[in-house]
Amino acid sequence: MMKISASILAAQLSSLGVIIPKFKPKAIDYIHLDIMDGNFVPQISFGEALSEEVSKLTKIPLDVHLMVNNPERHVPNYYKLKPAYITFHRETTEFPIRLAEDIRKNGIKAGIALNPGTPVKMIQDCLPYIDLILIMTVEPGFYGQSFVKSGLEKIDRAKELIGSYPIQLEVDGGVNANNIERLSDIGVNICVAGSAVFKTGKPNESALSLKKLTNT
Repeated sequence: MMKISASILAAQLSSLGVIIPKFKPKAIDYIHLDIMDGNFVPQISFGEALSEEVSKLTKIPLDVHLMVNNPERHVPNYYKLKPAYITFHRETTEFPIRLAEDIRKNGIKAGIALNPGTPVKMIQDCLPYIDLILIMTVEPGFYGQSFVKSGLEKIDRAKELIGSYPIQLEVDGGVNANNIERLSDIGVNICVAGSAVFKTGKPNESALSLKKLTNT
């Protein structure tokens, strides 16, 4: 069954102290933290301080997605939270292998994200050093965008690139009830869902509904 990483950027941030403790692990597999710096992406979201508070509210694993320039400066700030994954963008660093190795040395799985316009071949040399590839199916920086249809072809190319490596494939952007079954069919392991989980005001029920669509 598909795993759901719920992006709290789509939730009411002022109510996280009420919302997050109600998350059920059977519905929500990961809590997706979109860290935005206002440089690599236009928006500024939140950083390690709020992320640490989120970690205190739940035992559901964190899925840290750094949309920041100079990720080498930011990544160590999240080690103490012991997230399941720390993912940085290939576009933001000239030293992806070194950074991935450092993440792994701290007992955390390393992920590399790719923007819609970045070819998957850019991470070919990184495959032995990472645990996850995150394919962006919207331009990063804003939630609520529509799924970029060319993302399906890119997901296929990523699956071919992964081959026999034990790497999880995650998709972020425009995931909803209309496309999650297709994403599951082509081999996506984890879907980041924001609006599709939070827009109803019932995140557990919405996440379960999405997962059931992939359990066929």
